[in-house]
Amino acid sequence: MTDGFAGAPAGEAVGRVLGTQSASPLSFWIGLEPGKVVQLDEVVVTRREVPGHGPVLVAGVVTHVEARHEGAAYDSDVFLISEGSLPAAVVEVAEVRVTRVEPEVFVPPLPGAPAFRAKGADRDQALYFDVMERRVPMGLGRDGEPAYLNFDFLDGTRGAHVSISGVSGVATKTSFATFLLYSVFNSGVLGPEAANTKALIFSVKGEDLLFLDHANTRVDDTARAAYATLGLPAQPFRSVHVFAPPRPGDVHGVPHVTARTKGVSSFYWTLAEFCDAELLRYVFADADDEKAQYSLLIGQVAAKLKVLAEPLGDSGAVKVDDVECRTYPQLVDLIDERLADESSRASWTGFPASLGTVNAFLRRLRSSIRSLTPIVRGDLPAGRAHSIGVSDAQVTIVDLHNLPERAQRFVVGVVLRGEFARKELSGSARPLLFVVLDELNKYAPRDGDSPIKEILLDVAERGRSLGVILIGAQQTASEVERRIVANCAVRIAGRLDPAEATRSEYGWLTGTARDRATIAKPGTMFAVQPEIPVPLAVNFPFPAWATRPSEAGAAPASPALQRDPFAGLPAPEDDIPPF
Repeated sequence: MTDGFAGAPAGEAVGRVLGTQSASPLSFWIGLEPGKVVQLDEVVVTRREVPGHGPVLVAGVVTHVEARHEGAAYDSDVFLISEGSLPAAVVEVAEVRVTRVEPEVFVPPLPGAPAFRAKGADRDQALYFDVMERRVPMGLGRDGEPAYLNFDFLDGTRGAHVSISGVSGVATKTSFATFLLYSVFNSGVLGPEAANTKALIFSVKGEDLLFLDHANTRVDDTARAAYATLGLPAQPFRSVHVFAPPRPGDVHGVPHVTARTKGVSSFYWTLAEFCDAELLRYVFADADDEKAQYSLLIGQVAAKLKVLAEPLGDSGAVKVDDVECRTYPQLVDLIDERLADESSRASWTGFPASLGTVNAFLRRLRSSIRSLTPIVRGDLPAGRAHSIGVSDAQVTIVDLHNLPERAQRFVVGVVLRGEFARKELSGSARPLLFVVLDELNKYAPRDGDSPIKEILLDVAERGRSLGVILIGAQQTASEVERRIVANCAVRIAGRLDPAEATRSEYGWLTGTARDRATIAKPGTMFAVQPEIPVPLAVNFPFPAWATRPSEAGAAPASPALQRDPFAGLPAPEDDIPPF
């Protein structure tokens, strides 16, 4: 079916522009030919000859599909029609939301004009893929063809940051975040910068992310074909280094992991580092702490520790006011004594602090002992590496799942502060650093303030110019600080809770897409980026890397990262149990 005008699309004809529904330069309806079917999210194109401009392409995405009996007046007519007693025709129509008019002559398509399922160059033009100089595969569209993300809106050239929302355990937020990273690293968009570009992933859900450099034993031929269609190799991440906290009570500082033993290092902060870097503020990282009257006291005590703390040997212990502190509880006891003593309290607080304020501060401080004792140390052997860094591997994973929530906040805040400061000192946005942070609403809630929230706001607002790219995931975008979400150029939604889907934070979803997101299956994501005015439904392939210990296949082949954290320790039969 063609009308013979120049530039007619070569794709499959599916119907014609309706004349019973108003067509506009922004949307139109098509009636489908018998036997033809279009799905939601498919791309449709039509053309119109405009005097003085030639053929104008009008392309869009199907956002609504209906089927009805034409000729029926009552609901009960369906039975008569089915029996053949009442003549009627089955009619299928689809609404198309326009994504692109090329050239930009904004005229409506004419009723009766043929509509085609977009293929090849027409599809690329309809979805702006033809103008993406650097495009990153983000999955397969409903037509089985690749869908792309413009890297300019990810690396800071014209925008940055990604927000991923969805129901926990169903929306596959973390899986999509890791796939997006994998696609960036392996699609060629980084060019020669690929070797130096880093990713920092905070893992809070078991040990599932500790095997990204192991092949997934469940990958089948269908998944491999999907990777081939996307132009990506079906293989695990090539370079991964895992950091985990020490086992509680272990005198050797062995990483607190069970399933992985190679490429794992312990992380902790010495008491000397804790005092010198004034990390006390991150002990009070809850939003409620900033509202409390003792918030000023936190900074005063941190500054006092920085002045008074003297390194004691090479193990990270300190001497404060001639008192030796080799563990975090000992340091807390010292602070408690100095603030409880009226003769020393004024010199530590720096201002007239009421006893009630001091006691509130001390109660909150003492409650941190259980959480922070394993990661703030002065009792481990000297000279061992213990700092989290991203230089050893392309992907650095910080395992937090064995830490209490308060300790998780401390680690996230301190590590982000350090990496952000390092990027500021470098004075260059390249190489890029991608930061993947799940449960973003916990670290940057909409209400209140905290040191971590300040850093994340800084990353969202200034990270683009420094090459720090945030990939944040959360169950509820409505509970995340607005300025962080507003600075995300790319927004993704998986399966959404029906109540959450009605919030204004998902206004970028069309009404149909919003409804569909409430029933989306794992692996289906709705993505929007600045160039494309409608969200695209994409399916990303099954991970080629292990997403849980039971899927881990071949061991990684990165000799530099195969350090055994258990080497040199006593044999199992001679070792003292850590508990």
